[in-house]
Amino acid sequence: MILNLSAYRFVDLDDLPARRARLRRAGEELGLRGTVLLAPEGINLFASGPEDAVEAFMRLLEEDPPLAGLQPRRTWSEAIAFDRWRVRLKREIITLRQPAVRPRAGRAPAVSPATLERWLQAGHDDEGREIALVDTRNRYEVEAGSFAGAIDPGLNNFGEFPAAIDALRPRLAGRRVVTFCTGGIRCEKAALWMDEAGFEHVVQLDGGVLGYFEAVGGRHWEGGLFVFDKRETVVPVA
Repeated sequence: MILNLSAYRFVDLDDLPARRARLRRAGEELGLRGTVLLAPEGINLFASGPEDAVEAFMRLLEEDPPLAGLQPRRTWSEAIAFDRWRVRLKREIITLRQPAVRPRAGRAPAVSPATLERWLQAGHDDEGREIALVDTRNRYEVEAGSFAGAIDPGLNNFGEFPAAIDALRPRLAGRRVVTFCTGGIRCEKAALWMDEAGFEHVVQLDGGVLGYFEAVGGRHWEGGLFVFDKRETVVPVA
């Protein structure tokens, strides 16, 4: 079986060309496939390969203090999920084009998968607010599957999120807003932007949908989860 790993962290990174060279060389030597994005605001990575090779790569990341202690999401497949190994430098590890949003300065409030599942089962949060699940992914991802009753802002790309969600402000007023995405990176930036823009009671789903699947399975989820590799979708384990 092939181990497919995804992880991200918003953290100040410097000397990006040297990091890129080191990670590219390590991945090639280990025979990995996938993509690593490096930017001044952090790292976003997807790696696929035999378990021992992927875990060896994670141990290498542990030697770099800003990247130590990453909490990756693991899935398994019968074949390697990517065609090649790439390490790229970017301005943002997830593009929003909102300079005021600085995830490195602190995370948005988060809800654990277990707590969200309990809220959804009850139909409200612990303060009695109605839940509004906001899908921060693209249209074609939503078509593959989403939480039952989730709000789809209709995004073609994540950069459209601010304008799209601002148009939904009246619909979200007074509700507990939970942003979610595949692995956590987009819903974290989305929650931070919403807080800056004056939305209330906003939290992100900690670990994204992959983390939710790991913790509680597929309860309240309909369909599959789109992933950006050759598998195209994964399904939750009941």
